[in-house]
Amino acid sequence: MSQFEDRFWSSRDGLRLHYRDYPGASADAERPPVLCLPGLTRNARDFANLAERLSPEWRVICPDLRGRGDSAYARDSHTYQPAQYVEDIEALLEETGITRFVAVGTSLGGLMTMMLASGGAARVAGAVLNDIGPVLEPAGLERIFEYVGQGRSFPTWMHAARALQDSRGEAFPRYGISDWLAMAKRVMTLGQNGRIVFDYDMKIAEPFAALAKGEALDLWPAYDALVGRPLLIVRGALSDLFSVATLDEMLRRNAAAEAVTLADIGHAPTLDEPEAVAAIARLLERVG
Repeated sequence: MSQFEDRFWSSRDGLRLHYRDYPGASADAERPPVLCLPGLTRNARDFANLAERLSPEWRVICPDLRGRGDSAYARDSHTYQPAQYVEDIEALLEETGITRFVAVGTSLGGLMTMMLASGGAARVAGAVLNDIGPVLEPAGLERIFEYVGQGRSFPTWMHAARALQDSRGEAFPRYGISDWLAMAKRVMTLGQNGRIVFDYDMKIAEPFAALAKGEALDLWPAYDALVGRPLLIVRGALSDLFSVATLDEMLRRNAAAEAVTLADIGHAPTLDEPEAVAAIARLLERVG
């Protein structure tokens, strides 16, 4: 079992932010680290299995975005938005001296990956976009809007798992209770009152509501910055946020990208699926 170190960095507005660093002690020093960027309500634990698989051959860095996991909550809830998250990651890269990396971005993390590429594509040695593209489907945004920031709590992990199954079962029809328990332990934590709670600041919902209801941003230029980089696009076949039409346009614009569609999975795949595991291995072979 690979060991990670809990480390911290400082945002430019003074927040203490956390990341897991799987140091990859025996890794080739020429290999860039793998930077794993989580979804809206997720945290560093979301990539634990991926990090275990890749280290120690690769250094893997898994940040908690502000307001998630072991990172500090923002003083101003309006900073819970993608441009600020990218600025925070830029500060992490600067503080750690990382000048080149492989990005693995799930949902929001994939948007951040594209934005990081638009700020300097040469440093992106390769990228995985997990169930996300430059166009966000209204149905998926509406579904997320309905549950984010609700602040529910549960007396036991089994209650938490059953609640996830009830709310998200359509996206993962093959999941059994053990899978839902594992999911609950990824996205929730034991609260101070002894109840199981979601592991994020409920105030992240405030700016997301404005994003979900506002005018769509043109993210195609950010995606186009990844042209020429080794790229894997993963889509859950049941996804309501990432459409087939968007995927087809992404492949038209970047013929070198590889796409993998995972059957019977919605938003968002865990990247522990066998097809995803194999595809990520192929991407990393291209990075070298």
